[in-house]
Amino acid sequence: MKFGQVEDPSIIDFTLPKDHPRTQKILNQNKKGLENIAIGCAKWNKTDLKGFYPKGTKDELTYYATQFNSIELNATFYGMPTPDQVQTWKDKTPADFKFFPKITNTVSHFRRLINVTDTVTQFATSVMNFDEKLGMVFLQLHDNFKPKDYDRLEKFVKEWPQEVPLAIELRNTEWFTNEEILNTTCELFEEYNITNIIVDTAGRRDMLHMRLTTPNAFIRYVGANAESDYERLDDWMKHLTQWKKEGLKNLYFFVHQNVEKASPLLSAYFIEKMNKEWKTNLNIPKMAVENTGTLF
Repeated sequence: MKFGQVEDPSIIDFTLPKDHPRTQKILNQNKKGLENIAIGCAKWNKTDLKGFYPKGTKDELTYYATQFNSIELNATFYGMPTPDQVQTWKDKTPADFKFFPKITNTVSHFRRLINVTDTVTQFATSVMNFDEKLGMVFLQLHDNFKPKDYDRLEKFVKEWPQEVPLAIELRNTEWFTNEEILNTTCELFEEYNITNIIVDTAGRRDMLHMRLTTPNAFIRYVGANAESDYERLDDWMKHLTQWKKEGLKNLYFFVHQNVEKASPLLSAYFIEKMNKEWKTNLNIPKMAVENTGTLF
């Protein structure tokens, strides 16, 4: 994942910011405790995750699902999934596996939320075939989609089918630097139960907003292929532990890398740490080829 990549990550201050004052109030609304944890990668293909698959692996998704409990499904961004394709993916995974499909770029990038009702209906109808394996759909807007386009975003949110859980990632700096705009947008998300995605990447610290709009934390973590990646995950573990105490309901944490081959390695580190500190029993993914399991 090249988004937010910097030439020298050692010059970046990776300190996690303090929570927005509203975040604790959102978390406190959940009285049932933590219900679900999904940790995974963005892709399952062998080309990106070099060294992850054992020699002779016949079906990448089938094997991936033995190692992880979820996938951030970026494939659906590049093409509209058909109900048959969704069913095929679903059938290759165990009962507790979750998919988090990204809304097709026809909606977000080409039509930019204009005249998308039919496309959204088609997308939602297809991904609902995941049934109990559908974790959450997410919309990633272009980084030049700005607050001047707020009316489009508001219309999209209000018309989104409520039976399909949705998260939204805003990428333009203007959404975060103007407190009034941020509050208006987050209040809209709160009203319609839209999860506000948090992106942690070296070159875009503005997107690390720490403003939750539901008791769900949907985090897209982008490592920089540096030793600091582990320290950053340690910091996230501490922060998430606090959120858990305050009422976190669902944790969706997806690991990316500038060079994706190390994503399973970082995920394994994070899951092992979580199992130890939270007393969970998540499967710890393994790299099939040890000497490729490096960050560099």
